[in-house]
Amino acid sequence: MSDNWVVQNLTNALETWNSKLAEIWTLVTATPQEFKNGRIWSVIVNINGAVQAIGLALLVLFFVIDTMRTCSSFTEVKKPEHALKLFIRFAIAKGVITYGMELMMALFDIVQGTISTIMTAVGFDMVTQTTLPEEMIDTIENCGFFESIPLWAVTLIGGLFITVLSFILIMTVYGRFFKLYMYTALAPIPLSTFAGEPSQHVGKSFIKSYCAVCLEGAVVVLACIIFSLFAASPPVVNPDAAAVTQVWAYIGELVFNMLILVGSVKMSDRIIREMMGL
Repeated sequence: MSDNWVVQNLTNALETWNSKLAEIWTLVTATPQEFKNGRIWSVIVNINGAVQAIGLALLVLFFVIDTMRTCSSFTEVKKPEHALKLFIRFAIAKGVITYGMELMMALFDIVQGTISTIMTAVGFDMVTQTTLPEEMIDTIENCGFFESIPLWAVTLIGGLFITVLSFILIMTVYGRFFKLYMYTALAPIPLSTFAGEPSQHVGKSFIKSYCAVCLEGAVVVLACIIFSLFAASPPVVNPDAAAVTQVWAYIGELVFNMLILVGSVKMSDRIIREMMGL
C-alpha cells in the first residue's frame, strides 16, 4: 500500500466497501439454516412449532365461521357436495399449517435455484473488487504538501460516503434475513386463514409476500452484477486536469454508481412487490 495518507484514506474506504460487498454475496447465496451457524434458525423452528397450536385453534375458528356463512341450515351440510367441499378445505388448511415450514423452505429453494441460475448464466462467482487506479495513485503521490490539503478534504468526504453506503447496503441484506425469520416463525397464524373462504385472501397475501422477500435476493444479485460491470471499467478522468479535479471526478462517479447499487437494493422489496402485483 502507498505511504501517501490521501491514497491510504481512499484505499481503506474501498476495502471496507469490497469486504461488505463480498459478505453480501455470501449472504445472498446462504440459506436461513446456514446463517449464523444455524443458531437463529433453531430458535425460529421452536417458535414455529409453538405457534402451530395457535394456528390450529384459529383453523377451527375460521372453519366454523365459513361453515356458518355458507350453510344456512344443517340440512345443507348433509348434502354430499357441501360436506365434501368443507372437508377438503379443512384438510388442505390443516396440511398447510402442519407442513408450512416445508412448504416455505421449498419456495425458498426454488428462488435460490433462480439466483444460482442467474449467477451461472453471467459467469459470476464473486463480485468484482473496486480498486484505486494506478493513474490516480500516481497523480495523488505527485502532489506537494499544500496541494494535498484539498485532496485530503475531498477524499475524507468521499471515503465517508463510501463507508456509510457500505454499511447501509449490508444492513439491508441482513434485514432480508430478519424478514425471512419472522415470516417463518409466525407462518401458522396467517396460513390458518385458508380454512375459511372469506379469510383465505390473508393466507394468499402472506405466501405472495413471503415469495417477494425470497425474490429480493435475486434483485440484490442482479444489482451487484451490474455494479461489478461498472467497477470493471473505472471512471474516465481527464489526465490534463488538476489533481483535485481528477480525484473529485473519480470519487463523484464512483459514489454515484454506489448510490445506484444501494438504491436498487433498498428498493428490492418494492420492485418485487410491483412485479407480483402486491
